[in-house]
Amino acid sequence: MNREILVLVDALAHEKNVDREIVFGALESALASATKKRFEDEVEVRVSIDRISGEQRSFRVWTVVEDNDHEEPARQIAITDAPEYDANLKVGDTWEVELEPIEFGRIGAQAAKQVILQKIRDAEREQSLNDFLQRREHIVSGTIKRIERGNAIVEINGKLEALLPRDQMIPKENLRVGDRTKAFLLRIDRMARGPQIILSRTAPEFMAKLFELEVPEIENGFIELKAVARDPGMRAKIAVKSNDQRVDPQGTCIGVRGARVNAVSNELAGERVDIVLWSHDPAQFVIGALSPAEVTSIIVDEDGHSMDVVVDEENLAMAIGRGGQNVKLASELTGWKLNIMTVDQAEQKHQAEFDDVRRMFAQALDVDDDVADVLVQEGFSTLEEVAYVPLNEMLEIEAFDEDTVNELRARARDALLTQAIVREEKLEHQSEDLKSLEGMTPELAAQLAEHEIHTRDELAELAVDELTEMTGMDEEAAKRLIMKAREHWFA
Repeated sequence: MNREILVLVDALAHEKNVDREIVFGALESALASATKKRFEDEVEVRVSIDRISGEQRSFRVWTVVEDNDHEEPARQIAITDAPEYDANLKVGDTWEVELEPIEFGRIGAQAAKQVILQKIRDAEREQSLNDFLQRREHIVSGTIKRIERGNAIVEINGKLEALLPRDQMIPKENLRVGDRTKAFLLRIDRMARGPQIILSRTAPEFMAKLFELEVPEIENGFIELKAVARDPGMRAKIAVKSNDQRVDPQGTCIGVRGARVNAVSNELAGERVDIVLWSHDPAQFVIGALSPAEVTSIIVDEDGHSMDVVVDEENLAMAIGRGGQNVKLASELTGWKLNIMTVDQAEQKHQAEFDDVRRMFAQALDVDDDVADVLVQEGFSTLEEVAYVPLNEMLEIEAFDEDTVNELRARARDALLTQAIVREEKLEHQSEDLKSLEGMTPELAAQLAEHEIHTRDELAELAVDELTEMTGMDEEAAKRLIMKAREHWFA
């Protein structure tokens, strides 16, 4: 029997091209599985096979656990009972008793064979996967082998299977069994029972890698691809930058008669691609990203990381795009929130903001509209600026003398102090479960207190648009915070 085991191991290792140790491990697992069937209870069994002589030994195993964790007597020993077996046993140690070797019947042998073959198949698949990963390929080419529930199974190199999920396919693209396709290697899911390679044809990285294949200047470093934004199957924008003044990044990526960009577009089911010149200046970058619409002016809000983009009436529809597609892609490409408006809308907004700031100064500083107007016209927008801007800068304002400047600064500081006291009083009324909520910050808590939001439930009852209006958060962050506040409702 011992000799037969060694012959079996050598034969399987040679036939399946796997390491002998993998076959030994599979055989030990099979023998342990067959040995467990001798017991009525769910026991733990370990089998050891000598790698030289082929001798096998079987052991029943118990694990030492704390008394309150002692739930499976067939596999566990309580720590208080451990001294009966061995005085040196500690929690986490194992206690083993050797068993008589089992005699394999026909059913036992068949079960063992199945375990061994499955282990070897898993080892073969793992080896093929590791060989594939060592090649560090980002774009995968393969053949559609079958379609399962809308997901495509792609065969790679005749050995590996990869999964192209339905939500990673280009919309309206009709992939059929037998078609050759390319996709981006999205991730490796080693926990999956089926294909572990997950592919995507909608990822922005897929377009970036396709351009690298078509444009040698990108791979050589003469051109740098800075960002990609996609509406898969419809339209995309890529931002490019030249690292060599002699190379035109846009023309190079387009190619002679559009050959290069058309090659990428054809691979992506006709997806239209706009090639945008990247710029260090965010405003200039946004202007390029909104092309072909012409921009009249841009107002940048650094704190809110947003821009008000002003266009003529005839450019409004082009700047927004069908269904908001153009401005959405431009926003994703640049990383800025973009508000498209006409000249009239921009003037109305500017006037409304002017009136709000003037009203705030008039009330907080107890001054008339003329003084408030001067402050706004000179570029002041907050009490902090009035209170702490260098004195010599305020003295340069012709409409104010030194006494007026000192009085305004003093009143601004008093108003800020009063606001801070009021804010602290409101924060005292906020519940601890709101203050300690994941994602909550002191600044955010203060903003909520200003709007009389004092408890977690009051936050949970808000709509996303209400929270964004109160705090200036983006929609995704507001949604996450509200869902976090609602978690205890479903606990």
